[in-house]
Amino acid sequence: MPYTKGSHVNLDDYRITSSVEIQALLKQLLDMNTLVTLSGPQGNCHTTMLWAVDPARGIVCFSAEADDPSLAPLLESDEVVAVAYLDSIKVQFDIEGLVHVHGGRHSALNAQYPAEVFRFQRRDAFRVKPFSSHSPQAQMRHPGMPDMLLNLRILDVSLGGMALFLPETIPMLDAGSKIGRCIIDLDGDTRIEAGVKIHHVTVLHPEFHGARLGCEFFGMDGATMRTLQNYINQTQKRRSALSLDKD
Repeated sequence: MPYTKGSHVNLDDYRITSSVEIQALLKQLLDMNTLVTLSGPQGNCHTTMLWAVDPARGIVCFSAEADDPSLAPLLESDEVVAVAYLDSIKVQFDIEGLVHVHGGRHSALNAQYPAEVFRFQRRDAFRVKPFSSHSPQAQMRHPGMPDMLLNLRILDVSLGGMALFLPETIPMLDAGSKIGRCIIDLDGDTRIEAGVKIHHVTVLHPEFHGARLGCEFFGMDGATMRTLQNYINQTQKRRSALSLDKD
């Protein structure tokens, strides 16, 4: 569920005001090197990561490049929102008192420690993990390098989207990128085509050597959705059967 300042949606079910819970969520974002998107009301945005969380001093600190042109509109705005994703959870909070600080060769963005955080569950459709024996892959062009054809492993899939593994050897794809044509090869019997939008990028633990791309489908027709729904149903049945066999 989206949220912007001035929204009339009842957010009480998603609002977190406990200092302990807020600190726990921010620490997760910090420890997992999760990408955070700072957005202004005019659509301008800047993707960064938390650098430090200091509830005692009442500040959060984001990494920043000293000469990044995307910072200026945000620094001039009085309505900046931070959005990040922890697997299927969307974490969002308002940014107050955003300032750009410099110290020697380092540059950072400081802001007031949030008094409240919104925690949204994004997983509104059942997700399944494809069987790795089928080598499920998504084929697409890199949005920033059209000549580069990507074949990315599919980690999980639902009617609404999928998660992909991006090896560290491939140039990063930015959150917000749209790919108009993606061929999704789930198994020998299920190959579909759709557009995808990258909603979030999560840098995985160093031992995995890559990142997780959370993608949303768009442009699917009814027949394609029925094919995907059938695949999800059959995969879940197979996994349930395998689980029973192990008991």
